[in-house]
Amino acid sequence: QLQLVESGGGLVQPGGSLRLSCVASGNIFRIYGMGWYRQAPGNQRELVASINSNYGTYYATFVKGRFTISRDNAKNTVDLQMDGLKPEDTAVYYCKMTINLRDTRTTEYWGQGTQVTVSS
Repeated sequence: QLQLVESGGGLVQPGGSLRLSCVASGNIFRIYGMGWYRQAPGNQRELVASINSNYGTYYATFVKGRFTISRDNAKNTVDLQMDGLKPEDTAVYYCKMTINLRDTRTTEYWGQGTQVTVSS
């Protein structure tokens, strides 16, 4: 019933920029926390950044000063602006949202993932 669709991934050179977007659609009553995670082959999935319903943000140490997370409640979207990209940022990026659909309890939803590759 609910769908999260990601876009914006691709191939960029070291030092370049990329903007990821994630939009939720469905019978949404309220979206609470939103976040971006990433997973490289052989690695654990790790939290990159998150933003709560009061627009408070959290960033992992390895992206602080380079990435910016934002949300638009009217459009049900969460974005991740990535600047100063490094080869170590190469991974599949996933968005996650905690959503309360009408007449249901809150549930975590995940996007399908989008590939980000940083290489010269």
